[in-house]
Amino acid sequence: DFRQLPVNPGSLEAQPFPHTLKGGPTNFYATTGEQGFDVTILGQAVHLTATPANYTYAFGDGTNLGPTPAAGYSIPEAEWLNNETRTSHIYTDTGNYQATLTTSFTGTYSVNNGPPLPINGTLDITTPAKTIHVWKTEKALVADTCQQNPNSWGCPGTGIQ
Repeated sequence: DFRQLPVNPGSLEAQPFPHTLKGGPTNFYATTGEQGFDVTILGQAVHLTATPANYTYAFGDGTNLGPTPAAGYSIPEAEWLNNETRTSHIYTDTGNYQATLTTSFTGTYSVNNGPPLPINGTLDITTPAKTIHVWKTEKALVADTCQQNPNSWGCPGTGIQ
């Protein structure tokens, strides 16, 4: 019955999103938490609790992280593409990747406000895929700004970007 509960898998978040850069860390994290359900079974009041225990990140490029107890966390925008977290991933090729998160929930139940008892097994739920667009960057030294020389490398309309 635990597996039949409408447990919310939360969502997979990525920073930056939807575009990230080849060779730079992309921070992934889960947004789910403990969930409670009150049901009546055979006339008895039963409280069920689903608690996230482990996460498996599938980055869409054939690599996975997990299962791990690390849900990850949001980081400030100034740290995107510079700082790796425990749940970051570095894409080695450009392209569009379908990333997913599978959360394994453990459960407990209590009958008529009794003590919580463990439920055997886990409930594994996978989020809908999130498309990550991986781009490449190029670095160049330039002598002029676009205001000084509108035809300089990287300026709009030059075709050299």
